[in-house]
Amino acid sequence: MIDTAATRLARLQANPALLAQTLRGVEKEGLRVDPQGALARTPHPAGLGSALTNEHVTTDYSEALLELITGTHGNVDALLAELTDTHRFVYSQLGDEVIWNQSMPAQLPDEADIPIAWYGTSNTGMLKHVYRRGLAARYGKTMQCIAGVHYNYSLPDEIWSLLDPAGTSVQESRSRGYIGLIRNFTRYSWLLMYLFGAAPALSREFLRGRAHPLEQLDADTLYLPYATSLRMSDLGYQSDAQSQLKPCYNDLNTFLARIYGAVTQPWPAYEAIGTRRDGEWVQLNTNVLQIENEYYSSIRPKRATGRGERPITALAERGVQYVEVRCLDIDPEQPAGLAPDTARFVDAFLLYCAMSDSPYFTENGFCQRSADNFSVVVKEGRKPGLMLNRECQPIALAQWGNELLDAIAPYAALYDAALGGDAYARALEGQRVKLANPDLTPSARLLAALRDGKQTFHAYSLAQSRRHADTLRAQPLPAAEAERYAEAARESSAEQARIEAADTIGFDEYVARYHAALKNPLPAREAG
Repeated sequence: MIDTAATRLARLQANPALLAQTLRGVEKEGLRVDPQGALARTPHPAGLGSALTNEHVTTDYSEALLELITGTHGNVDALLAELTDTHRFVYSQLGDEVIWNQSMPAQLPDEADIPIAWYGTSNTGMLKHVYRRGLAARYGKTMQCIAGVHYNYSLPDEIWSLLDPAGTSVQESRSRGYIGLIRNFTRYSWLLMYLFGAAPALSREFLRGRAHPLEQLDADTLYLPYATSLRMSDLGYQSDAQSQLKPCYNDLNTFLARIYGAVTQPWPAYEAIGTRRDGEWVQLNTNVLQIENEYYSSIRPKRATGRGERPITALAERGVQYVEVRCLDIDPEQPAGLAPDTARFVDAFLLYCAMSDSPYFTENGFCQRSADNFSVVVKEGRKPGLMLNRECQPIALAQWGNELLDAIAPYAALYDAALGGDAYARALEGQRVKLANPDLTPSARLLAALRDGKQTFHAYSLAQSRRHADTLRAQPLPAAEAERYAEAARESSAEQARIEAADTIGFDEYVARYHAALKNPLPAREAG
């Protein structure tokens, strides 16, 4: 019997309790700013512990770019409770600083004055710091200050065996299933940008005088009238070197081969920069990617790594463990940057992507058309009458969106059956009104607030961020919970000191060993 989406759905409907084992986690970024909304120039607050080793709070690119990390949770309420609690703890250590609750940056100083994150003097810490120096040299510091929400999602192994009963191993079925999910995500992720994109405007200073296609809303604010997420457009993080790394891959081997090639292939522009300047490291190497994490995509296959283990080695040896969705903007209307209905819809959307037929991408342009759909939606997704390209046929965005919601609805119902209640069904139905009325999307609401309030993007975002700060500060953590966070921060600082004391080789040798540890992943995978 041919295995179809309908038969897979039926098997899962007979075993809905498996979905209670779904795990989700969040990494939420946010710039620290001063009371006027300018990028904070202060060090990472000591009370937050070590950015190198604290599992709850670290930094991303800049010393001022916080990254708040949750554990994995079996339901959305617990996930957002932890994310909110972590925000509360952070605010207890920020003094008068505020977390900028927008994806597009606050007021930034000159490029040279944007502080790169510091992780101490250990070889491990310096590797992270020098990697960020390389990002500055390659892409500029300004682009690295864009922030987002990364949503990590995994299904229990029993589901992959259920969906792929002919698989030779759980690892093979799981990896094949996640890669199929990623292919479908590539096809349909334009819908997430329409429904949840919240970055249609930015401050003029962000562009540093570069030519751009944006329109002027006021003296400070630039925008596109129908944009959903300028963060995910070509104004955001872009790279000519990475343009060859298409997200359209049909199996894990292809992905591993492309990433391995990118971290080993020199790139002329980066060779011109070199790895050192005036005796100091400026980037880890001159290849297309310095390390695997430099690869930019709206979704990634992931596997937890051991200390010092390279990500592609972990994926090759043990397969895909979860996916990381990277295209979600910070929700400026939510104190913690993520709404419960958004998380629940993303769960159902990803389950739909995993369960649905996911034909391979071929060389006839289907992948490029998916990329084009995504691109047009981030720049003009609310444009009246907008048409997308579905399998070489034009289709109205609203029509295709509603058809997708119809297809996702059974998977939302499965989550409700597994977890109880009807929160998933309500989260899905709440998206239909946005398809019927684009003015109800987050991007449209933000532009309307700017116009109605006659505020610049900066003034509006600062006022909103302050309100969220006040809300979180007004709800301090219970003493026991606050102490748990504080103890984790103290222990992280002690752990950083232990790591620094344990170093026995110089940084040059450490980098050489780090690069030497990178092996072609395909023989390792095939040997397993």
